Amino acid sequence: MVNDVRFAELTTLHVGGPIERLVTGTTQRDLVDLAREAWSSGAPWLALGGGSNLLVGDNGFPGTVVRVATRGIEVLPDGDDGASVLLRVQAGESWDDLVAFTVERGYSGIEALSGIPGSVGAAPVQNIGAYGQELESTLVAIEFLDEFADVPRRMTAAELELGYRTSVLKRGLPGIVVSVELRLHDTSAERAVLGEALGQPIAYGQLADALHAQLGDRVPIASVRDSVLALRAAKGMVLDDADLDSVSAGSFFTNPIVSERVSRTLPGAAPRWYLEPEEPDEVVPLAGGGPAESPLDAFLAHTASFEASDPVTDAADGEPLVKLSAAWLIEQSGIHRGFTLPGSRAAISSKHTLALTNRGGATADEIVQLARFVQHRVQAEFGIVLHPEPVLVGIEL
Repeated sequence: MVNDVRFAELTTLHVGGPIERLVTGTTQRDLVDLAREAWSSGAPWLALGGGSNLLVGDNGFPGTVVRVATRGIEVLPDGDDGASVLLRVQAGESWDDLVAFTVERGYSGIEALSGIPGSVGAAPVQNIGAYGQELESTLVAIEFLDEFADVPRRMTAAELELGYRTSVLKRGLPGIVVSVELRLHDTSAERAVLGEALGQPIAYGQLADALHAQLGDRVPIASVRDSVLALRAAKGMVLDDADLDSVSAGSFFTNPIVSERVSRTLPGAAPRWYLEPEEPDEVVPLAGGGPAESPLDAFLAHTASFEASDPVTDAADGEPLVKLSAAWLIEQSGIHRGFTLPGSRAAISSKHTLALTNRGGATADEIVQLARFVQHRVQAEFGIVLHPEPVLVGIEL
């Protein structure tokens, strides 16, 4: 079916050009059949979920977009000790609707991931995480339909090679996530004794402060969800038609991971988190000069040729790795909340410097120009390249 739908209508950034052919799978059988049909055509294809982590160019997509709109949450038999519950969730389910479902039933493990927009099927691609929880701590497996395959196969969490905001899926394994299996903690036995369902131990300082608790405390699971939603809303990170700051792809840049040696070149006030040895070795320093003489002049001079370099492994064996704050780097490079380039309809969120927003009618090119400008300023100031978190289609940074 040929249509006149644009990505701007299907993504949370509200940018992106026309879709040549759009098909929608509402059942697992339909999804498999539509995907196989798209592959057999030989034309380019793209799977689309909630459109919350996607930036598509203004020229659109010259092929078939398979929209994943399947629904269903199953509670499966679990041979564990009765303290856990196994869920199988169809890929087209809303992620936040799933979190609400689990909180309502007293299943803990993903309550701190409340408010993240997008679909369940996208969660393992990105290995989503927030406020001290990450998907990999609860993910058991996915059903995955490899490109050109006839039926989905089961892939365990280990096979997905999950890392910080990455997986083999994000790194290019072609196919479509069909469903996701999660193992969560069932608090029903605890509720019988304590009278309430408690979430997992709090592992993030800002969340602990919001809950007037200490790190490691367990508080009612519903309170965790409410606090996370409030924290995210204050940063414009909860979809809200009345909030222009939420017209974004969430955090646009990942927090850089660098060697300890590189981290020592930053000012003492720079936030740092030392990583456990099993964290991915993604060290991204660059040899950089001093600050550009003028942010706008530097942008105009370099935007046509600037390209983000590939991550550089720069840590000696055994050298600790350190995660930095992309938001801090952006702010300290002179880019403030609400910043925009002259004449552009794209802007840094007025609530959070990590979000690039569409203030109304912005083009994908305007979003890209702003992203490049941010990258350039951080690289010029600190010698570190920020890498985009959204999936980019038809454009490059």
